[in-house]
Amino acid sequence: MEAESIKMMNQDMVKLDRFYGNNFTRWQDKMKFLLIVLKIYYIWDPNFQPIEDHVTTTDETQPNAKALKRVNQQRKKHEEDELLCRGHILNTLSDRLFNLFTGMKSTKEIWDVLEFKYRAEEQGTNKYLIAKYFYFKFVDTKPLLEQEHELQMIVNKIHALKIEIPETFQVGAIIAKLPSSWKDYGKKFMHKSEDITLEHIQKHLGIEEELRLHDNKNSFLFEKGIGL
Repeated sequence: MEAESIKMMNQDMVKLDRFYGNNFTRWQDKMKFLLIVLKIYYIWDPNFQPIEDHVTTTDETQPNAKALKRVNQQRKKHEEDELLCRGHILNTLSDRLFNLFTGMKSTKEIWDVLEFKYRAEEQGTNKYLIAKYFYFKFVDTKPLLEQEHELQMIVNKIHALKIEIPETFQVGAIIAKLPSSWKDYGKKFMHKSEDITLEHIQKHLGIEEELRLHDNKNSFLFEKGIGL
């Protein structure tokens, strides 16, 4: 009872969201941590050594009673942990995925199929997001800071996939992605000797955009002869 209570307490410490097919690596890492806490991770650990069938004997015909009992206990525990491990994995799946995988009796089979399907999809997502980041370009027809926010959202999604983009690289990318009407402004940053932070360039882009909007408004009013 005490061991079961400890398991329940440990499980409460590791709350898992249901897996619907997205963010497989994050779900997998959390599941690994839960199974490690519950001491049943070995069930699908690829390095786990199977229980030996061979039992030492007291003579040529009779098996050692203690060794036989120990092996039987190990097998029983392994079967119980297999069921527990399988149950924890299935219980975190969405209803749709649960129905697909509940027919599989082996924890390793469930895990291998999940990993084969969703890791491949996630790798495809990684490539798509990286390509989207590289091909992203600012345009003159939309507010610049609004577009910079869109770019940062892509960066955040890439970070969620455990792919780090150095801040210096991000600053250089923002400068390189500025529209043609901002090229001269971007060159000023390129020639600065000191390091430029993301916060610094975002602040200055905001100021510059406000000034340009103000100048454009004054030019419009001047052309219309208003305020003269």
